[in-house]
Amino acid sequence: MERYIKNCKISSFADDTRISRKISQMSDSDLLQEDLNRIIRWSEDNNMKLHEDKFELLCYRTPATRKLSEALPFMGDVTSYQTPNGTCLEGSALVKDLGVTMSEELSWTPHINTMVEKASQVASWVLGVFKGRSKLLMLQLYKSLIRCRVEYCCPLWNPCKTTDIQLIETIQRQFTRRIHGLSDMNYWDRLKELKLKSLQRRRERYSIIHIWKLLHGVCPNDIKVEFKENPRLGFKVLLPTLNRQSSNAAKTCYDNSFAVRAGRLWNALPKDVNTKETLESFKAALGVFLESIPDMPPTPGYSTPNSNSIIDWCNQRGGPQMVRRP
Repeated sequence: MERYIKNCKISSFADDTRISRKISQMSDSDLLQEDLNRIIRWSEDNNMKLHEDKFELLCYRTPATRKLSEALPFMGDVTSYQTPNGTCLEGSALVKDLGVTMSEELSWTPHINTMVEKASQVASWVLGVFKGRSKLLMLQLYKSLIRCRVEYCCPLWNPCKTTDIQLIETIQRQFTRRIHGLSDMNYWDRLKELKLKSLQRRRERYSIIHIWKLLHGVCPNDIKVEFKENPRLGFKVLLPTLNRQSSNAAKTCYDNSFAVRAGRLWNALPKDVNTKETLESFKAALGVFLESIPDMPPTPGYSTPNSNSIIDWCNQRGGPQMVRRP
C-alpha cells in the first residue's frame, strides 16, 4: 500500500490504516484527497473492500488556526473529504485510535476522563463483588483488574496538567483507602506502607524505559530521537530544537511532546543507569535510582514542594544537566 501513497504519511496496525498531511494551503487538501482515492482503489484492486462508513477525519488545530478557520467561510471545503461512493468525511472533535482518544484540540483530557470513568466502574465492581479488604487480596485485585486500565499506552498521553494528574491518581488513592487498617493514613504514607509507586511516577518510568528501547533498537525509532554519548554523563538525548519566535501554543505542545518530556526524564538519569546494556539490568538500576527519589504526587488538600516529576527532584538536588542539539 505504501507504494501507492504519493503525498501523505501512512501508518498501519493490524486492520487500521491512517494517512496524514499538513494542510497549509488549498492544494494540500487536494493532495490528501488524491491519496485517499488511491487507497480505496488499491483495496478494490486487491479484493479488500474498505468500510467507508467507518472512515473518520481528525483535524489538529492550534487555538490560532482554529479561530482563523472559524472566520473563513471556505475552510469547510478544506477540512472535508469524500470517498468515491459519495460518503462525505466531516471533521470529528474526538477520534478513538487503537484504544486512545485523540482530540482535535491536542488535549489528552478527554481520553483521561473516559479512562478514569471506566477504571472507577471496575473498581466499584471489585469492591462490590469481593468482601475481603486484606492487603494481599486488595493489592492483587488492584494490580490485576484496575491499574492496567489507567496505564495503557501511557507514554503517549502522559499528562502535564495537575488536574489530570490528580484525577488519575484518584483511582489508586481511593482504592487503597479501602484496605483494612489504612483508611486513616494519608495517601503518601499509604504508598510507602504498600510499597507502591504513584501512577505519575510509574508513567515516567515507562517513558524512560521506552527511551532505552529506542536507544538500543528494541523498538522502531519513528520519532527519530537522537542520542549523544558523553564521557562523563553517559548517553544523553538531544532535545529537538524550537524556534524562539514560536507562539505560546507551539511552546506548550513542544514541552508536552514525548520526545521532549521523555528526553528530559532520560537526561536526569546518572551514568551508571543510562549505560546499562540489557533491559533487565537497566530496569534494576532504574528501580534503585527511583527509590532514592521522594514520591509525593499532587493530592487535593496537600501542598507539595514541586510537581513530583523526576526532573524537578533531580534539579533540586543538582542532577545531571540536559544536553541540547547544537
